[in-house]
Amino acid sequence: MRRHLLRLVHTLTVFLLACAPAAAAPAGPELAGIPVDFILFALTLLGVALFHHHTLRVALVGLAAIVGYKLAFSSFKGVTGLPGFLGHLQHEWVILTNILALLVGFAVLSRHFEESRVPAALPRYLPQGWMGGLVLLVMIFVLSGFLDNIAAAIIGGTIALSVFRGKVHIGYLAAIVASANAGGAGSVVGDTTTTMMWIAGVSPLEVLPAYLPAVVALMVFGIPASLQQHAHSPIAAAPPGAVAIDWPRVSIVGFILVAAIATNVTVNLRFVELADHFPFIGVAVWVAILLAMPLRKPDWGIVPEAFKGSLFLLALILCASMMPVEKLPAASWPTALGLGFVSSVFDNIPLTALAIKQGGYDWAFLAYAVGFGGSMIWFGSSAGIAVSNLFPEAKSVGRWLRHGWHVAIGYVVGFFVMLAVLGWNPGELRKEPGQVPPAVQQSAPG
Repeated sequence: MRRHLLRLVHTLTVFLLACAPAAAAPAGPELAGIPVDFILFALTLLGVALFHHHTLRVALVGLAAIVGYKLAFSSFKGVTGLPGFLGHLQHEWVILTNILALLVGFAVLSRHFEESRVPAALPRYLPQGWMGGLVLLVMIFVLSGFLDNIAAAIIGGTIALSVFRGKVHIGYLAAIVASANAGGAGSVVGDTTTTMMWIAGVSPLEVLPAYLPAVVALMVFGIPASLQQHAHSPIAAAPPGAVAIDWPRVSIVGFILVAAIATNVTVNLRFVELADHFPFIGVAVWVAILLAMPLRKPDWGIVPEAFKGSLFLLALILCASMMPVEKLPAASWPTALGLGFVSSVFDNIPLTALAIKQGGYDWAFLAYAVGFGGSMIWFGSSAGIAVSNLFPEAKSVGRWLRHGWHVAIGYVVGFFVMLAVLGWNPGELRKEPGQVPPAVQQSAPG
């Protein structure tokens, strides 16, 4: 098993480093033609994969090593020393704060939802057998089309925890994350990357075809994942008698979600120029949580653990943001396919921004690749981190790849179905690429 894990991690690391020479504008020393920044980042990812019981410690050590190296031998986008590092933090703080606020805030939302007793009532409405698991994945997929994928994944994980009596298979957890990420791929309000494209001038109709590969992928990974879950722990039978649902808690969950969606749409439509100056969505979620306190008190006991889990993702995102990526390979369908794999370990926000600036992409292919690709590894997306905070046993690259093999297959099959049916059709932007502002929503290495 350990040899198998090392082979898989080695393959992924080699793929990432192979992209480095074409993607990097070296600003410091190199080793065998590869910038040292990339080597340190690859070693950090390797450490996370091998030492999954110490992921936060490994990520923080890797972050310290990369910052120390860049302070001493390199620069932060051309600015050296402490001023360069502080300037970089000033540029990234909104994204990082939004992620932290969303991950911790949606953990509080998840507990409200759990205590509302809605998950306990769902076995009455979900089909019995493995079809019940598949229907739940479809629900998560649909929910993510208009809602933050972190919330969709957490709600799905909370429901699974109840309907499968606390025993959720790793392969099914991977499918929950994949459903949440795939569901936002064709919607300009369903994922950060598609929102960035929309702001840049890509029509929502140009992104919409991404739902074709997303639906295909859902069926490819959803059926085997549901069969895995059914063999591991079948869906619970409907409880006798009526379940007393706490409707005030249900209304709190709805209030928080509406606040997040309304803020997201309003900021991206009317106040784009302010988007990179304040974490609007994260603040909106916490304002809604606090306003709802007189109705039902949140379970503050879950905050410390959620905060600790969120720091891991923030450390990886900050590491990825400091990589000297200034250029991508020429736009083509093989490049888009490769970006999906790279986004499983690399922040998809700068990848998407570079792709928009470069131009020449079929935007639906790009949306599917960078939106869904992070599902292939547990820390590859914010949705994956959120679900792994609920299920610590999922924090293993080896187990995720071994049991969630169907997610990677679903990604590739969906991509080539889209290529065969629709073909590669590069689109034009209605704005100049240089006008693309940073996104405000959640970001992740996937």
